[in-house]
Amino acid sequence: MGLETLLQGKCNMSTRAETKETKGDTSNDGVLSMTEAQTSREGFCLVRHGLAFILLLCNFSISTQQMNLSIAMPAMVNHIGLYNSQPNASARRHPNDTLDNWNETVKEFKAVAPVYDWNPETQGVILSSLNYASFLAPIPSGYVAGIFGAKYVVGAGLVISSVLTLFTPLAADAGVTLLIVLRVVQGIAQVMVSTGQFSIWVKWAPPLERSQLITMAVSGGILGGFIILTVGGVLSQTIGWPYIFYIFGGIGCACTFLWFPFVYEAPVNHPFISTGEKEYIVASLAEQGGSPGWSVPIKAMIISLPLWTILLTTFCIFWRFYIIMAYIPTYINSVLQANFRDSGILSALPFVFSFPCLILGGQLAGFLLSRKILRLVTIRKLFTTLGILVPTGLLLCLPWVRSSQITTIAFLVLSCVFGSLCEVGVLISIVDIAPRYSAFLQGLSQVFSYIAGAIAPTVSGYLLNKDSEFGWRNVFLVSAAINIVGLVFYLIFGQAEVQKWAKE
Repeated sequence: MGLETLLQGKCNMSTRAETKETKGDTSNDGVLSMTEAQTSREGFCLVRHGLAFILLLCNFSISTQQMNLSIAMPAMVNHIGLYNSQPNASARRHPNDTLDNWNETVKEFKAVAPVYDWNPETQGVILSSLNYASFLAPIPSGYVAGIFGAKYVVGAGLVISSVLTLFTPLAADAGVTLLIVLRVVQGIAQVMVSTGQFSIWVKWAPPLERSQLITMAVSGGILGGFIILTVGGVLSQTIGWPYIFYIFGGIGCACTFLWFPFVYEAPVNHPFISTGEKEYIVASLAEQGGSPGWSVPIKAMIISLPLWTILLTTFCIFWRFYIIMAYIPTYINSVLQANFRDSGILSALPFVFSFPCLILGGQLAGFLLSRKILRLVTIRKLFTTLGILVPTGLLLCLPWVRSSQITTIAFLVLSCVFGSLCEVGVLISIVDIAPRYSAFLQGLSQVFSYIAGAIAPTVSGYLLNKDSEFGWRNVFLVSAAINIVGLVFYLIFGQAEVQKWAKE
């Protein structure tokens, strides 16, 4: 999610000076020239698009590091029967073939990597530990990003998370406690990346292009999920699960060498940006108003119903998201009884289709808004409704179609595809209601998302451990109830207009 709170005074002064310069030019030369304006708006090789691509790579790396344990977990514990809530599944799925394949997988795997005796409840705690302290980090990360610059906050978070990923196999060998501590610290580092990047967009994204640029960058997370699940299953079955952490930790370290040389805090600081693009960005942001503020109207925010609506809905959406992210490989591995390689490939399919859907969703939202086909608040509520109702209904149906592998995978794919539309709905609407404080508020919304991430897998692990027959059904029912509450609240109280307390 993100934040943009406090910017350096010097950066603010230079931004305002650039704005004044632009306004002075418009009085003499007649606004921006039509040629420059067209190039700045419609070009495809602009600096802001390059920034979106670099952030896509950063989000890709962080996503692989968030999900690497999810795909490695079935291989690390090697307990296919623990989650199987379908007593008669073996009768329908040719048990001899399944067990032969499974035993072969077990023998191959034991030769290349250690196996741990973790029950479902312990696994739930380990998967949740990434978010146990993360909800404390977004607001401090936003504050630090405002003072020292988002470039250094994001870069430092990427370095720390990547290095800790490399040490995850050693931590697992040392014991559950050390592994949990490592993941807690890693979760805080990942917050620095996901939070800090939003303060960059406050200074780089023209209002009409905000949906497209942010969704382009965020889509790297979906691409990362696809790659880690596809490759992770193969790595687990061939050279061993530790290489999942070695390879993707190394990729994250490599991304930092791209981040620091090419990313700048604001257009006015970038040495390679064209004059036309720089003037267009600065002028469009000045026209919107609401320059970043140092003082935060805490009292007005506390009593703001639209803000609380966004925060509550964010919690509800991420409850479902973290269950899917943590448990898709385990669900496919245990309920469908797929081997490590196949479970990784099947788990990756939802991310294959979600990646282009998120990009297209951002483009569609921008099109509907720029052509004035729908109001902004209508666009946000429409995409949020589709992003909650459809996935919720599909997940509720999973326990009833588990005998069909094709139907189960299709439902998982569609739930993730439609779920990605929330990124263009409520999850981006903080920037709509308070652009001046979007960095601080994006950090606050992350607090709620990480609280969901800390609770959801833990509760799910508890439900699965207590009821082997109906555990998955109970997990999906709880998730559905929470999601519907959030949607109803957002449809009634959600807004997309700049609030009075967020205006200068």
